[in-house]
Amino acid sequence: MSDKSIAKQGRVTVVGSLNMDLVARAPRLPKPGETLAGHAFAQVPGGKGGNQAVAAARLGAEVAMIGCVGDDSNGATLKTSLEAEGIDCATVALSTDAPTGVALIIVDDASQNAIVVVAGSNAQVTPESIASQEALLARADVIVCQLETPPDTVRAALAAGRRLQRTTILNPAPAANELPADWFGLVDYLIPNELEAATLSGIAISTPDDARRAAHALRQKGARNVIVTLGGQGVFALLESDGNGDDGGQHLPSPKVQAVDTTAAGDTFIGGFAAELARGSAVLDAIGFGQRAAALAVTREGAQPSIPHRSEISA
Repeated sequence: MSDKSIAKQGRVTVVGSLNMDLVARAPRLPKPGETLAGHAFAQVPGGKGGNQAVAAARLGAEVAMIGCVGDDSNGATLKTSLEAEGIDCATVALSTDAPTGVALIIVDDASQNAIVVVAGSNAQVTPESIASQEALLARADVIVCQLETPPDTVRAALAAGRRLQRTTILNPAPAANELPADWFGLVDYLIPNELEAATLSGIAISTPDDARRAAHALRQKGARNVIVTLGGQGVFALLESDGNGDDGGQHLPSPKVQAVDTTAAGDTFIGGFAAELARGSAVLDAIGFGQRAAALAVTREGAQPSIPHRSEISA
């Protein structure tokens, strides 16, 4: 389904990873040292940066991508697929000495997944890459980053966004360690999932109330707005604009659907949220739109193939 008839509103620039996803489906996730018989395999475009760029484009924004692919068939496929979505790929660099990044993904029959990412050419997105794209970043309404490119690059993009007074979103994924203290002031919207929020806050999360405590801990570190995604439990949002002071924050349940594959659900939420912010929507409206898009995505298999178009999202 195409959204060519829907006018694009707002500009989103994504700084991030581009991977080829190698997806195997199995009855369950394997234990260490165990070999399981799988029952399906697919090779599809992915990477958190690529997924979020595709989501933002399909969900209503003009999108530019800053990234890097290898000089190989996977890189050519990824770039072609982004261009087919109408994404500006003029700033997707070509590495001659590193292969395109790959992600090895296992999805079980309960729709849970385990992922191993090999960065490849994504490691060659550098602070210099960001410095050379000042004009592109200045034209963006929203700048989106994740952690699948080098940390110095992510910080450079966030710092440029702050200097240029653009809205910045950081999806701290994958979060293996705490974020540097000086990053929090560069981020308008910090959007971790429950595992990432636990890593960053030191608070284990299994309920929305846990997410509330983690969000407040992250605010104390300097985060302005924190949105913790909780899968089927929805999101917990602690926002500057909610008017509830230190006791603020809202649990926003997600639409009820039958999940088939949760891969790229978080990326779909972030892309939809960014697209709506770029269009000038209120924050809570943007969150709700992102939730509806993500709920539709989990009813479909794959990463980018599961991401819906704006015309499919209910009002």
